Amino acid sequence: MKRSTDRILTTHTGSLPRPMDLATMLEALDSGEPLNQDAFKTRVREAVVEAVGNQVESRVDVVSDGEQGKVGYSTYVRHRLTGFEGESSVSVLSDWTDFPAAIARQPQRSTVMRPACDGPIEWKDKEQLQTDISNFKAALSASDATEAFMTAASPGVVAHFMLNRYYPSREAYLARLAEVMKEEYNAIHQAGFLLQVDCPDLAMGRHLRFPDLSNQEFLKVAEANIEVLNHALADIPPDRIRLHLCWGNYEGPHHRDIPMEDIIGIVFKARPQAVSFEGANPRHEHEWEVFKDVKLPDDKIIIPGVLDSTTNYIEHPRLIAQRIVRYAELVGKENVIAGSDCGFGTFGRTSYTVEPEIVWAKLRAMSEGAQLASKQLWG
Repeated sequence: MKRSTDRILTTHTGSLPRPMDLATMLEALDSGEPLNQDAFKTRVREAVVEAVGNQVESRVDVVSDGEQGKVGYSTYVRHRLTGFEGESSVSVLSDWTDFPAAIARQPQRSTVMRPACDGPIEWKDKEQLQTDISNFKAALSASDATEAFMTAASPGVVAHFMLNRYYPSREAYLARLAEVMKEEYNAIHQAGFLLQVDCPDLAMGRHLRFPDLSNQEFLKVAEANIEVLNHALADIPPDRIRLHLCWGNYEGPHHRDIPMEDIIGIVFKARPQAVSFEGANPRHEHEWEVFKDVKLPDDKIIIPGVLDSTTNYIEHPRLIAQRIVRYAELVGKENVIAGSDCGFGTFGRTSYTVEPEIVWAKLRAMSEGAQLASKQLWG
């Protein structure tokens, strides 16, 4: 993984908005409606080219395929694996339950299927993964991106969204997920990409899946998730892996989020060299101060979010530069890459949280902010 050796590099969390016609196809795929597979594959291939081109044009250094062919960053696995035919369960976000009148006023959005695990987990369609890899390679061949990464769901986040109704214990469920997902992780690495494992379960899981536990009790859950994840990543060098930590990519109260200072020490036990986390939204921007007291391990890099992924505000480049410099002064400029709080297309929907045109403008602002920070840090 490249470090910021002579300037601050830029990246983002992985998912990007899908074109509206592709989002319509993804919604149909997710709901089981008839879909012209040839037309779908062609549109995904085109969308990946568009996504890479837009990133390069926005001067993003470390680019992704935008997850263009995935329904959701975690639930996509149900289309590739057996065992996910159980009844879906959708729970109200626990931090919203403190504000019942606000819940009643929230507009209804299209949902993403989150079926429970009700049978043995095996691969049923590896072709989808190979298609993702081929599409990304083809799109990169015509670009001058500095580096490329591809995302994959962690065992913990799959277990978070798709509950276990089959395996005798949560531990057995996670272990099986790790064994199967290991093949996907290795394939991404062997294709020459950086692997990003998405691990919102290490933070978001506290208030959404385990709200009745104490923070200390939840940390034991997070440690178990990391132990399983490390096993699944054992064949890949740490400097070829990044981990994304997240409290949930939604505009909401977030007053029940577990503090970064409580979990960062455990997160650093994970195998990936780089850790991406939220650092721009109103609930977590202040947590740059954590690194006043927490020493960054010598073998780690941080990718703090300098763009809020839930608002159409375009951050000012000077604000972005300030955010970058705060981290760089504490952990070393070579250990910082600028990123986004979370993905801008977490799920393939025809409704957008941040408008696509504004996403590209935000990414351009990040590049401008990184340039300002680089001048300040390198002179």
